[in-house]
Amino acid sequence: MLQVIQAFGLTSNSRKAHPPAVNDVSFEAHAGRVTALLGAPRAGKTTALRLMLELQQGRGITHFRGRPLHRIAHPSREVGVLLGDVPGHPARSVRGHLRMLCAAAGVPVRRADEVLEVTGLVSLREERLGTLSRGMDRRLGLACALLPDPHTLVLDAPVNGLSAREARWLHDMLRAHATQGGTVLFTTAEPKEAARNADRVVTLERGRLVADQEAVEFARTRLRPRVAVRTPHAARLAALLTKEARADRRSVEIVREEGNRLSVYGSTTADIGDAAFRHGILVHQLADEVGDMGPGAGTRPADRPEVPGDPGPADRTPAGWRGQGRWIPEGVRLQPGRGLSAILRRPRAAHESPLATEGPGDSEAPLPVGAASAATSRDLPGTPPPEGAPARADGPVESDGHATDGGTEPIAPAPGAETTTSATAQAPDAAPASPGAAAKPAAPASGRVPGARQEAGPLRRRAGSLTPAPLSPLPPPISVRPAPSPLRPLRYELRRAAGIGTGFLTCGAVLAVSAVTAVLLARVGHTSQARLFAAWPREVPLPPAAVGAGLLGALAFGEEFRHPALAADRGSVPRRLGLLTAKLLVSGATAMMLAFLTVGCDAEVLYVVYGRELAEVPADWFSLSLSWFGLVVGCAWAGVLAAGVFRSTTAGLAAVLAVPVVVVPVVQKLLGGPAVRTAAGLPVRMREVFLLQWPFGGERYLAAAARVLAQPVGGALTLSLTALLCAYLLTTLRSRVR
Repeated sequence: MLQVIQAFGLTSNSRKAHPPAVNDVSFEAHAGRVTALLGAPRAGKTTALRLMLELQQGRGITHFRGRPLHRIAHPSREVGVLLGDVPGHPARSVRGHLRMLCAAAGVPVRRADEVLEVTGLVSLREERLGTLSRGMDRRLGLACALLPDPHTLVLDAPVNGLSAREARWLHDMLRAHATQGGTVLFTTAEPKEAARNADRVVTLERGRLVADQEAVEFARTRLRPRVAVRTPHAARLAALLTKEARADRRSVEIVREEGNRLSVYGSTTADIGDAAFRHGILVHQLADEVGDMGPGAGTRPADRPEVPGDPGPADRTPAGWRGQGRWIPEGVRLQPGRGLSAILRRPRAAHESPLATEGPGDSEAPLPVGAASAATSRDLPGTPPPEGAPARADGPVESDGHATDGGTEPIAPAPGAETTTSATAQAPDAAPASPGAAAKPAAPASGRVPGARQEAGPLRRRAGSLTPAPLSPLPPPISVRPAPSPLRPLRYELRRAAGIGTGFLTCGAVLAVSAVTAVLLARVGHTSQARLFAAWPREVPLPPAAVGAGLLGALAFGEEFRHPALAADRGSVPRRLGLLTAKLLVSGATAMMLAFLTVGCDAEVLYVVYGRELAEVPADWFSLSLSWFGLVVGCAWAGVLAAGVFRSTTAGLAAVLAVPVVVVPVVQKLLGGPAVRTAAGLPVRMREVFLLQWPFGGERYLAAAARVLAQPVGGALTLSLTALLCAYLLTTLRSRVR
């Protein structure tokens, strides 16, 4: 298995007239090493990560140890992601949040205590998420990423807003993960941070790859020393230093920073201090620093003479997609007599560097070769099959533009196809260039590769002849797929519901309101025994227990959308039947317990206040109990389904209240009309049809269920649940089809 991340041709979708945020980015991140994705703000770093993780639509493909993310059964066990803050419920404890995610990832619950110890959060395990500082929140985010013990860590600006001590600790953790054989990829906008903490630096500029270097080479070529000067006479000192540098014929660049600060490139603190002392200029700060290449780093200053071999920004831009409509990963250099398939099948030697350095005869800047050497023919559209596969009628293109295939006759290329040759092509046995070799001019924009011969596209036999098969010049599209369901959904839902006090507070409020309402109804009188136990006045559409159960059901999905802990990087909740079933089971059990406690508390309060007369059990207690439990559980399920469909707790509770207010009158109107026939004697006729004796008095239960459904509220609730369930299934299927 390849221990590497390979990104090919990452390109985001452009919006209106704006160019894409990321355009044709390809690079590698190897196991056991820390790779930094460097770029200024809005350079495309976050977009590149989202394309790699299939969180944003675009084009390209990313392999994590040889497989794209959607081909991995459990992505969280392969890739740990930290994008932004931890979106957990602010009232949940640190340990409870991790234990909940353990159930979602399918790992033992003891793993939560292990990562707490690793990340130094043992003393804060009972703290609420809303009270954590920025540094502790980053530690918790890293703990969540490490929870399933992934091989790869992908982090977006992990040290933003952290103190120097917290940033150093986090980078030490990333280094420890890489030392144990893992792969680490993080983004940053600070060149010094990338050079100090990464083994390899991939630089983006305006959405394009401009450099892919080792950290040592990056520090040598992309960073340079400077002198930081702070003085109240910054303009005067800058003019003086410029005048002296011209007189001494020295190359000095002075950049005016914010306030009274100057950044001087090409000079020393001694020279600047002497000049300031001679002219009586007060200096508040004079220090050596190592910074980035300063303004205009990608372009050559106008007053600077052009040095032969000095690469410009175009020299660092990868060639991208090139060739005759073929998708050739960046860094693959086609040589005379060798096709792309030969390069892809070429095994890498043990001494060969992942980045091939150009020789004197090449005409491209150093580009990653390992990204293509590990790819297979099924991952690269249009590439020939690997060795051992059935041979196809295609071959390398000779210098005269014809293809040969053993005994097959030469075939002329397709009209408009271009083939190029070069007199300066590098020999196959040429030694690699030295690290300090100068880069050559970039490949022409037409897509040809100087010094190489383009390989013809695959040929297809049609009607006894061979014709070129059409090939797409674009990388494969990236589809955003829904987040996977928790591996242990029932355990996850139990820990989610019990991890915060909202459910307990809601149940306590329902019991208190029900008891007070029952006492008031008994004092007023003219209320049946059943309504006293349920605390359900005739003027109110639903009793407090039903409203509370509906609220708990709506919170089951509403809190998921508000604090998406399951899919923190996607900002959504997976619409999976397993998760829905777990939420229905937990909410139904909670509703039944709430209904039982409500009746018991109301009966006890009535007995204490008014005596035994109002606490007697009705004669038809069985059917009343069935109706009562069905009403409360139905309201809870309606809240779950409505919140899952409309993605809001408020919408879920509104759907529960709409059943008696809107749906019940409609059902009453339908059932209140003249009826020619009735369903009397249904249990007896069903027994005659099935020719079986109902066990345990089944006719009694069936008759009670039929009476519940015949009631307006029962029929309306059943109708509403059916409609909401169909809507949820429809939205689930539609998201899967997309």
